[in-house]
Amino acid sequence: MMYLNLLLGMLGPWQVVIIVVLILLLFGGKKIPELMKGLGQGMKEFKKATKDDDDGGNANPQKELDSKSRE
Repeated sequence: MMYLNLLLGMLGPWQVVIIVVLILLLFGGKKIPELMKGLGQGMKEFKKATKDDDDGGNANPQKELDSKSRE
């Protein structure tokens, strides 16, 4: 585990260039924007889902409590 942390911490500019070139060779220049778009949409949906989960499904829980107490 320590070796992996040490290895990942030592990425230099040439290693980054090699990784980018390999990604271009594997996926092609036209496919990368589609992959990034899909990744962005997935992150957006994940953030929305976590926000909805934190809210508990109610935009304003206090307002709901007030309307129940009036009944």
